[in-house]
Amino acid sequence: MKLGGFPERIWRSRWLKAVLLLGILLLLGTLVSPGPRPAQPGRGEGELVYTPIPFDAGNPRHRDIGRLHFLGGWSLSSPDERFGGLSGLHVEGNEVIAVTDTGMVATFPLPETSAAPRLRFLPIEQGPGRQRNRRSRDSEALQVSGSQLWISFERYNAVWRYDRASLRAQTGAQPEAMRRWQGNNSGPEAMVRLADGRFLVIQEGRDDGGATSEAALFAGDPAVPGTQAIRLKYRRPPGGYRATDAALLPDGRVLILNRGLAWLRLSAKLVIADPRALAAGGVIEGQEIATLEAPLTIDNMEGVSVTREGGRLIVWLVSDDDYMRLFRHSLLLKFALRL
Repeated sequence: MKLGGFPERIWRSRWLKAVLLLGILLLLGTLVSPGPRPAQPGRGEGELVYTPIPFDAGNPRHRDIGRLHFLGGWSLSSPDERFGGLSGLHVEGNEVIAVTDTGMVATFPLPETSAAPRLRFLPIEQGPGRQRNRRSRDSEALQVSGSQLWISFERYNAVWRYDRASLRAQTGAQPEAMRRWQGNNSGPEAMVRLADGRFLVIQEGRDDGGATSEAALFAGDPAVPGTQAIRLKYRRPPGGYRATDAALLPDGRVLILNRGLAWLRLSAKLVIADPRALAAGGVIEGQEIATLEAPLTIDNMEGVSVTREGGRLIVWLVSDDDYMRLFRHSLLLKFALRL
Protein backbone atom coordinates (compact mmCIF):
# COMPACT_ATOMS: atom_id res chain seq x y z
CA MET A 1 0.00 0.00 0.00
CA LYS A 2 1.19 3.53 -0.76
CA LEU A 3 0.08 6.77 0.84
CA GLY A 4 0.67 9.84 -1.35
CA GLY A 5 3.32 7.97 -3.34
CA PHE A 6 5.35 6.82 -0.27
CA PRO A 7 5.57 3.15 0.87
CA GLU A 8 3.51 2.73 4.02
CA ARG A 9 6.44 1.51 6.13
CA ILE A 10 8.39 4.71 5.33
CA TRP A 11 5.37 6.97 5.78
CA ARG A 12 4.90 5.56 9.28
CA SER A 13 8.38 6.74 10.29
CA ARG A 14 8.00 9.41 12.93
CA TRP A 15 11.10 11.18 11.68
CA LEU A 16 9.77 11.39 8.14
CA LYS A 17 6.45 12.67 9.39
CA ALA A 18 8.21 15.39 11.36
CA VAL A 19 10.36 16.42 8.39
CA LEU A 20 7.37 16.49 6.05
CA LEU A 21 5.30 18.48 8.53
CA LEU A 22 8.10 21.00 8.99
CA GLY A 23 8.50 21.34 5.23
CA ILE A 24 4.78 21.88 4.76
CA LEU A 25 4.70 24.54 7.47
CA LEU A 26 7.71 26.35 6.03
CA LEU A 27 6.51 26.30 2.42
CA LEU A 28 2.74 26.27 2.58
CA GLY A 29 2.62 28.40 5.71
CA THR A 30 4.73 31.16 4.22
CA LEU A 31 2.33 31.44 1.29
CA VAL A 32 -0.51 32.12 3.70
CA SER A 33 1.20 33.80 6.63
CA PRO A 34 4.40 35.59 5.60
CA GLY A 35 7.31 35.86 7.99
CA PRO A 36 8.52 38.83 10.02
CA ARG A 37 8.06 42.17 8.29
CA PRO A 38 9.08 45.72 9.12
CA ALA A 39 6.39 47.01 11.48
CA GLN A 40 6.43 50.62 10.28
CA PRO A 41 8.06 50.78 6.85
CA GLY A 42 9.32 54.22 5.91
CA ARG A 43 10.51 55.96 2.79
CA GLY A 44 14.17 56.21 1.93
CA GLU A 45 16.94 54.36 0.13
CA GLY A 46 18.80 51.11 0.64
CA GLU A 47 21.51 48.93 -0.83
CA LEU A 48 20.81 46.23 -3.39
CA VAL A 49 22.97 43.30 -4.47
CA TYR A 50 22.45 41.34 -7.72
CA THR A 51 23.81 37.78 -7.78
CA PRO A 52 23.63 36.03 -11.20
CA ILE A 53 21.87 32.67 -11.14
CA PRO A 54 21.62 29.86 -13.73
CA PHE A 55 18.44 28.74 -15.43
CA ASP A 56 19.30 25.07 -15.01
CA ALA A 57 22.28 24.49 -12.72
CA GLY A 58 22.67 20.93 -13.95
CA ASN A 59 22.63 21.81 -17.64
CA PRO A 60 24.13 25.21 -18.56
CA ARG A 61 23.07 24.76 -22.21
CA HIS A 62 19.42 24.46 -21.24
CA ARG A 63 17.94 27.92 -21.97
CA ASP A 64 14.64 27.21 -23.73
CA ILE A 65 11.33 26.24 -22.19
CA GLY A 66 8.12 26.39 -24.22
CA ARG A 67 8.06 29.75 -26.00
CA LEU A 68 10.57 31.32 -23.62
CA HIS A 69 14.32 31.72 -24.09
CA PHE A 70 16.28 32.43 -20.92
CA LEU A 71 18.38 35.61 -21.12
CA GLY A 72 19.45 36.06 -17.52
CA GLY A 73 18.54 35.67 -13.88
CA TRP A 74 19.53 37.33 -10.62
CA SER A 75 18.95 36.78 -6.94
CA LEU A 76 18.21 40.13 -5.32
CA SER A 77 19.29 40.78 -1.74
CA SER A 78 19.64 43.71 0.61
CA PRO A 79 20.62 44.28 4.24
CA ASP A 80 17.63 46.61 4.44
CA GLU A 81 14.72 44.94 6.28
CA ARG A 82 12.22 46.77 4.10
CA PHE A 83 13.24 44.76 1.05
CA GLY A 84 11.28 41.64 0.19
CA GLY A 85 7.74 40.45 -0.41
CA LEU A 86 7.82 41.59 -4.06
CA SER A 87 4.53 41.04 -5.84
CA GLY A 88 3.17 43.22 -8.67
CA LEU A 89 5.85 44.14 -11.22
CA HIS A 90 6.38 46.88 -13.81
CA VAL A 91 9.54 47.30 -15.88
CA GLU A 92 10.02 50.51 -17.84
CA GLY A 93 13.27 51.65 -19.42
CA ASN A 94 16.01 50.64 -16.99
CA GLU A 95 13.78 50.83 -13.92
CA VAL A 96 11.89 48.19 -11.96
CA ILE A 97 8.81 49.13 -9.95
CA ALA A 98 7.32 46.57 -7.56
CA VAL A 99 4.77 46.54 -4.76
CA THR A 100 5.37 44.59 -1.58
CA ASP A 101 3.31 42.67 0.94
CA THR A 102 3.93 45.42 3.49
CA GLY A 103 2.41 48.23 1.45
CA MET A 104 5.57 49.64 -0.07
CA VAL A 105 6.47 50.66 -3.60
CA ALA A 106 10.08 49.69 -4.25
CA THR A 107 12.03 50.91 -7.27
CA PHE A 108 15.50 49.88 -8.42
CA PRO A 109 17.53 49.77 -11.65
CA LEU A 110 17.68 46.69 -13.82
CA PRO A 111 20.80 44.56 -13.34
CA GLU A 112 23.89 45.74 -15.20
CA THR A 113 22.42 49.18 -15.91
CA SER A 114 23.73 51.03 -12.84
CA ALA A 115 27.21 51.22 -11.34
CA ALA A 116 25.74 51.78 -7.87
CA PRO A 117 22.32 50.06 -7.70
CA ARG A 118 20.07 51.66 -5.11
CA LEU A 119 16.70 50.72 -3.72
CA ARG A 120 14.13 53.44 -3.24
CA PHE A 121 11.17 52.89 -0.92
CA LEU A 122 7.91 54.80 -0.85
CA PRO A 123 5.24 53.67 1.63
CA ILE A 124 1.59 53.51 0.61
CA GLU A 125 0.32 55.91 3.23
CA GLN A 126 -3.25 56.19 1.89
CA GLY A 127 -5.37 53.16 1.16
CA PRO A 128 -7.84 50.75 2.71
CA GLY A 129 -7.63 50.08 6.42
CA ARG A 130 -4.88 51.49 8.64
CA GLN A 131 -1.35 52.12 7.41
CA ARG A 132 0.29 50.71 10.55
CA ASN A 133 -1.62 47.47 10.10
CA ARG A 134 0.52 45.66 7.56
CA ARG A 135 -2.38 43.40 6.55
CA SER A 136 -4.35 46.45 5.47
CA ARG A 137 -1.71 47.33 2.90
CA ASP A 138 -1.06 43.84 1.56
CA SER A 139 -0.63 45.01 -2.03
CA GLU A 140 -0.49 42.38 -4.75
CA ALA A 141 -1.06 43.78 -8.24
CA LEU A 142 0.43 46.84 -9.90
CA GLN A 143 -0.48 48.71 -13.06
CA VAL A 144 1.44 51.77 -14.29
CA SER A 145 0.39 54.13 -17.07
CA GLY A 146 1.95 57.54 -17.61
CA SER A 147 1.89 59.51 -14.36
CA GLN A 148 -0.61 57.18 -12.67
CA LEU A 149 -0.26 53.95 -10.75
CA TRP A 150 -2.93 51.44 -9.69
CA ILE A 151 -2.57 48.98 -6.81
CA SER A 152 -4.86 46.16 -5.70
CA PHE A 153 -5.28 45.19 -2.03
CA GLU A 154 -6.28 41.57 -1.70
CA ARG A 155 -7.58 41.61 1.88
CA TYR A 156 -10.06 44.39 1.05
CA ASN A 157 -10.95 43.45 -2.54
CA ALA A 158 -10.00 47.03 -3.36
CA VAL A 159 -8.21 48.97 -6.09
CA TRP A 160 -6.68 52.41 -5.53
CA ARG A 161 -5.11 54.85 -7.97
CA TYR A 162 -2.10 57.02 -7.07
CA ASP A 163 0.09 59.73 -8.46
CA ARG A 164 3.17 57.87 -9.66
CA ALA A 165 5.74 60.36 -8.40
CA SER A 166 4.37 61.16 -4.94
CA LEU A 167 2.18 58.10 -4.32
CA ARG A 168 -0.57 60.45 -3.22
CA ALA A 169 -3.95 58.73 -3.49
CA GLN A 170 -6.30 60.03 -6.17
CA THR A 171 -9.23 57.65 -5.75
CA GLY A 172 -10.06 54.20 -4.41
CA ALA A 173 -12.92 51.72 -4.45
CA GLN A 174 -14.14 48.31 -3.36
CA PRO A 175 -15.92 47.41 -6.60
CA GLU A 176 -19.24 45.63 -6.36
CA ALA A 177 -18.04 43.01 -8.87
CA MET A 178 -15.26 42.05 -6.45
CA ARG A 179 -17.05 42.55 -3.12
CA ARG A 180 -18.01 38.92 -2.61
CA TRP A 181 -14.59 37.53 -3.47
CA GLN A 182 -13.00 35.50 -0.71
CA GLY A 183 -10.94 37.95 1.29
CA ASN A 184 -8.02 37.35 3.63
CA ASN A 185 -5.16 36.08 1.47
CA SER A 186 -6.96 35.20 -1.77
CA GLY A 187 -8.45 38.41 -3.19
CA PRO A 188 -7.48 40.42 -6.33
CA GLU A 189 -4.05 39.09 -7.24
CA ALA A 190 -3.64 39.93 -10.95
CA MET A 191 -4.56 43.17 -12.70
CA VAL A 192 -3.90 44.44 -16.21
CA ARG A 193 -5.06 47.45 -18.21
CA LEU A 194 -6.15 46.55 -21.75
CA ALA A 195 -5.26 48.66 -24.77
CA ASP A 196 -8.74 50.22 -24.86
CA GLY A 197 -8.56 51.39 -21.23
CA ARG A 198 -10.56 48.57 -19.67
CA PHE A 199 -9.13 46.71 -16.66
CA LEU A 200 -9.08 42.98 -16.05
CA VAL A 201 -8.74 41.86 -12.42
CA ILE A 202 -8.36 38.19 -11.44
CA GLN A 203 -8.86 36.74 -7.98
CA GLU A 204 -6.22 34.38 -6.62
CA GLY A 205 -8.88 32.22 -4.98
CA ARG A 206 -8.37 29.47 -2.48
CA ASP A 207 -6.25 26.39 -2.97
CA ASP A 208 -9.33 24.19 -2.98
CA GLY A 209 -8.83 22.24 -6.18
CA GLY A 210 -11.43 24.33 -7.99
CA ALA A 211 -11.25 24.66 -11.76
CA THR A 212 -11.90 28.41 -11.87
CA SER A 213 -11.30 31.67 -10.06
CA GLU A 214 -13.41 34.82 -10.10
CA ALA A 215 -12.52 37.68 -12.46
CA ALA A 216 -13.96 41.06 -13.39
CA LEU A 217 -13.61 43.12 -16.57
CA PHE A 218 -14.11 46.82 -15.88
CA ALA A 219 -15.38 49.27 -18.51
CA GLY A 220 -12.91 51.84 -17.16
CA ASP A 221 -10.97 52.66 -14.02
CA PRO A 222 -11.77 50.15 -11.22
CA ALA A 223 -10.50 52.65 -8.63
CA VAL A 224 -13.40 54.99 -9.43
CA PRO A 225 -16.51 54.04 -7.42
CA GLY A 226 -19.38 52.91 -9.61
CA THR A 227 -17.33 51.88 -12.66
CA GLN A 228 -19.32 49.27 -14.55
CA ALA A 229 -17.93 45.76 -14.71
CA ILE A 230 -18.92 42.31 -15.89
CA ARG A 231 -18.20 39.20 -13.85
CA LEU A 232 -16.13 36.48 -15.50
CA LYS A 233 -14.42 33.24 -14.57
CA TYR A 234 -10.76 32.43 -15.10
CA ARG A 235 -10.05 28.79 -15.84
CA ARG A 236 -7.03 27.79 -13.84
CA PRO A 237 -4.35 25.66 -15.51
CA PRO A 238 -4.70 22.03 -14.39
CA GLY A 239 -2.65 20.96 -11.42
CA GLY A 240 -3.69 23.45 -8.75
CA TYR A 241 -2.32 26.60 -10.37
CA ARG A 242 -3.68 30.05 -9.47
CA ALA A 243 -3.12 33.43 -11.13
CA THR A 244 -0.60 35.74 -9.45
CA ASP A 245 -0.12 38.50 -12.07
CA ALA A 246 -0.83 39.53 -15.66
CA ALA A 247 0.70 41.77 -18.32
CA LEU A 248 -0.50 43.19 -21.63
CA LEU A 249 0.96 41.88 -24.89
CA PRO A 250 1.37 44.12 -27.98
CA ASP A 251 -1.37 42.27 -29.87
CA GLY A 252 -3.95 43.03 -27.16
CA ARG A 253 -3.94 39.64 -25.46
CA VAL A 254 -2.70 39.16 -21.89
CA LEU A 255 0.07 37.05 -20.43
CA ILE A 256 -1.03 35.49 -17.14
CA LEU A 257 1.42 34.16 -14.56
CA ASN A 258 0.23 31.25 -12.42
CA ARG A 259 1.80 29.68 -9.34
CA GLY A 260 1.62 26.01 -8.48
CA LEU A 261 2.52 24.03 -5.38
CA ALA A 262 2.74 20.24 -5.28
CA TRP A 263 4.74 17.97 -3.01
CA LEU A 264 6.55 20.93 -1.45
CA ARG A 265 7.72 22.11 -4.87
CA LEU A 266 6.83 25.49 -6.27
CA SER A 267 6.34 25.94 -10.00
CA ALA A 268 5.03 28.55 -12.40
CA LYS A 269 2.96 28.34 -15.53
CA LEU A 270 2.51 31.10 -18.12
CA VAL A 271 -0.58 31.24 -20.32
CA ILE A 272 -1.83 33.66 -22.97
CA ALA A 273 -5.52 34.57 -23.01
CA ASP A 274 -7.81 36.98 -24.81
CA PRO A 275 -10.58 38.39 -22.58
CA ARG A 276 -11.52 41.32 -24.85
CA ALA A 277 -14.65 39.91 -26.45
CA LEU A 278 -16.06 38.05 -23.45
CA ALA A 279 -19.57 38.80 -22.19
CA ALA A 280 -20.82 38.57 -18.62
CA GLY A 281 -20.47 35.05 -17.27
CA GLY A 282 -17.80 34.16 -19.83
CA VAL A 283 -14.72 32.09 -19.06
CA ILE A 284 -11.17 33.28 -19.69
CA GLU A 285 -9.31 30.37 -21.26
CA GLY A 286 -5.52 30.52 -21.44
CA GLN A 287 -3.14 28.75 -23.81
CA GLU A 288 -0.08 27.44 -22.00
CA ILE A 289 3.25 28.70 -23.34
CA ALA A 290 5.72 27.58 -20.66
CA THR A 291 5.98 25.74 -17.35
CA LEU A 292 8.85 26.52 -14.98
CA GLU A 293 9.57 23.79 -12.47
CA ALA A 294 12.45 21.87 -10.89
CA PRO A 295 15.25 21.42 -11.78
CA LEU A 296 14.95 24.94 -13.22
CA THR A 297 15.68 27.88 -10.92
CA ILE A 298 12.26 28.77 -9.53
CA ASP A 299 10.64 30.24 -6.43
CA ASN A 300 7.33 31.84 -5.44
CA MET A 301 6.82 33.71 -8.73
CA GLU A 302 4.30 36.55 -8.26
CA GLY A 303 5.06 39.34 -10.73
CA VAL A 304 5.27 39.60 -14.52
CA SER A 305 6.02 42.47 -16.89
CA VAL A 306 6.46 42.64 -20.68
CA THR A 307 8.86 45.03 -22.43
CA ARG A 308 10.58 45.38 -25.81
CA GLU A 309 14.27 45.29 -26.66
CA GLY A 310 14.80 46.03 -30.31
CA GLY A 311 12.59 43.55 -32.13
CA ARG A 312 12.26 41.15 -29.20
CA LEU A 313 9.52 40.83 -26.63
CA ILE A 314 10.96 40.49 -23.14
CA VAL A 315 9.21 38.80 -20.22
CA TRP A 316 10.34 39.66 -16.69
CA LEU A 317 9.36 37.54 -13.69
CA VAL A 318 9.90 38.32 -10.01
CA SER A 319 9.41 36.15 -6.93
CA ASP A 320 8.05 36.93 -3.48
CA ASP A 321 10.29 35.70 -0.65
CA ASP A 322 7.53 36.28 1.94
CA TYR A 323 10.25 37.88 4.11
CA MET A 324 11.61 34.37 4.78
CA ARG A 325 15.14 34.99 3.52
CA LEU A 326 16.53 31.81 5.01
CA PHE A 327 14.24 29.63 2.91
CA ARG A 328 13.08 31.80 0.02
CA HIS A 329 14.63 34.21 -2.47
CA SER A 330 13.74 37.33 -4.41
CA LEU A 331 14.50 36.27 -7.99
CA LEU A 332 14.39 38.39 -11.14
CA LEU A 333 14.26 36.34 -14.36
CA LYS A 334 14.51 37.63 -17.93
CA PHE A 335 13.24 35.80 -21.02
CA ALA A 336 12.69 36.45 -24.71
CA LEU A 337 9.14 35.50 -25.79
CA ARG A 338 8.13 33.95 -29.10
CA LEU A 339 4.46 34.62 -29.88
